[in-house]
This record gives sequence, C-alpha cells and structure tokens, in this order.
Amino acid sequence: MNEAEHWEEIYSTKPVTQVGWYAPHLENSMKWIAELNLAADDPIIDVGGGASTLIDDLLQLDHRKLTYLDLSQRAIQLTKERLGKPSSAITWLCGDVTKIELPSKYYCLWHDRAVFHFLIEPEVQQIYRDSILKALKIGGYFLIGAFSLNAPPKCSGLPVQRYTSEILCKTFGKDFALRRHQNETHNTPSGVEQEYVYCLFQRTA
Repeated sequence: MNEAEHWEEIYSTKPVTQVGWYAPHLENSMKWIAELNLAADDPIIDVGGGASTLIDDLLQLDHRKLTYLDLSQRAIQLTKERLGKPSSAITWLCGDVTKIELPSKYYCLWHDRAVFHFLIEPEVQQIYRDSILKALKIGGYFLIGAFSLNAPPKCSGLPVQRYTSEILCKTFGKDFALRRHQNETHNTPSGVEQEYVYCLFQRTA
C-alpha cells in the first residue's frame, strides 16, 4: 500500500473525529495566524489539511485566497461536504506536496501541521524545503507543527521524524528566521498524549 492509499483507507474507514490528530480547532495555529495581521487577499496554503477545521476558521476570518492541499481525495471530499457552499471559494489540490506543482512566489503563509514529520528521508525533506522556497513569497511565513522528541515514534502506523525547534531551524536553514516557537501537548480522541513542537518562520531570502 502506497502513502496515498494509506490515507484514503484512514479517511474512508474512520470518522474524522476519531483520527489521532483530530482537534475541534487548531487553536495555536489560529492564534498565531491572527497575530500576523495578514490581509484578506494574502494567499494562504494549508498543506496536508486532512479534515481539520483550520480552513473553516480562516474563512470565518474573511481570508479569501485559500488553498487546501492533501494526499487524500476522501479527506478533500469530506471537508468540502462539511463546508458546503463556501467550499467553492477555495482552491483544492489533491497530491503529494513534494511532487505537485505550486505557483511561484505566491503564498504569504504556508501552514503544515503533521505532514513534514512523516518525511523521514533527508532527500525528501530537502525537496519539501525546496517546494516552500519556490512557492512562498520573500517575507512570507511558514508555520509548522511536528512531533517533538517526547512524542511517539509512529503516527497512524507510520514512522515519523521527531524535532525540536533547534533541529527545525537547522533543517530549514539560513533562508528562514525563527519568529516564535512553543511545545504543545495534543490529546488524541483515544486519550494518548502527543507532544508537538510549533515553529513560526519567516522567509528572509
């Protein structure tokens, strides 16, 4: 089973409220995004949105240029159904973030909660970094939530790479400046604790 098939099976066999990464609202992400004071027309991409409600909350804040990218067509379908008519205002992309073609120097914010930590090969991590450099404007922001060193070594049956803010700084390098970071404990629907490290970077070059 390849990665796309894995996630199709997850979203086809489990209620979205029962997957391990589910949260009613991504409160930390939304707080940080709101404090950036982005304009309504500043383009935002949510990478690996799954069936999270981040896109709903961004719409509520009147953001009008939203892109949702996920590997699972089923996750996209479920999110569209939940949103209803407002879903027509969103750009929906189904594909692998390390392979899909994204517009150049377009986005003002790249959001990723729980995608990058599944990329465990260094060469794939580099492709991901290159994708951000291509798609994110100079001065744009990159907000990432990944498993911390205290988190489990696997998620949804797949191995993950665990991070600290220092490791993430080294991973993304001199083109990004760290603006803020914090750790957050996420309680899964089954009661398991997963600690995330959140980092907000700004592209400087």
